[in-house]
Amino acid sequence: MQSLPRVSIALLISVLLFTFLGSFVYTVSAYDLNKDAILLGPSMTHFCGTDRLGRDILARLIEGGKVSILIGVGSAFIASFIGLIYGASAGYFRGTFDKSFVVIVDLFLTFPTFFLLLALVSYISASIFVLIFIISITAWMTTARLIRSESFAISTKPYIKILKIAKVGDSKIILKYFAPLLAPIFFVSFTFGVGGAILAESGLSFLGLGITAPQMSWGSILSNGKEVIDIAWWVSFFPGLMIFIITFSLINISSYLQTLSNKKQIQS
Repeated sequence: MQSLPRVSIALLISVLLFTFLGSFVYTVSAYDLNKDAILLGPSMTHFCGTDRLGRDILARLIEGGKVSILIGVGSAFIASFIGLIYGASAGYFRGTFDKSFVVIVDLFLTFPTFFLLLALVSYISASIFVLIFIISITAWMTTARLIRSESFAISTKPYIKILKIAKVGDSKIILKYFAPLLAPIFFVSFTFGVGGAILAESGLSFLGLGITAPQMSWGSILSNGKEVIDIAWWVSFFPGLMIFIITFSLINISSYLQTLSNKKQIQS
């Protein structure tokens, strides 16, 4: 069995502490402009250097991380929840409901997800809540298909058939008997979804379609450094490193959760 990814968990906790508690320790403003500190490299004064406007990169990483993680967690939770409800209902009720599920999912999957994101964002002014909404409605299909498949298997269990014969309410069956068995898939999809949502937001911000000033995210900070990357590598390197660390950690944790889930299914 795959061992607990202690390094990934430690990295993830470190990033979260850095993001949400860092401003209490490092009190430099993320918004102050300094014409005398433009594109300074990492030093004891500015640990991660400064950008084209003399703003401190470390302070901006702390502030931008709050936005990136909020979008990642919010989008992943909504997408996973939609996938859970819709997928479980399709697997349980079957028939017309399941046929409509297949049509809707296939319709969404017809378009590449990132191009669908671009199409939606290009017509709507981006903000944190808008990006959470847009990313979540373009990311629920994979979770829903996984949960639908598992729900089909659960619905064929003898005790589920007995409960239906006994005329136990559908909502009670789904909440009491389906939900605990579907929880591992939900959590695996959620952890994968957080990393995917952060990458999606970063990609949109890099293209200038994501978070706009004065708000910032790791993606927008990364985008700001693309024009000076040849003379100021640190502007793009550090936000890119943060995105890599949190995505890498979440993928490893998701892989471990998936292994646990598969083991429980084999044992059952």
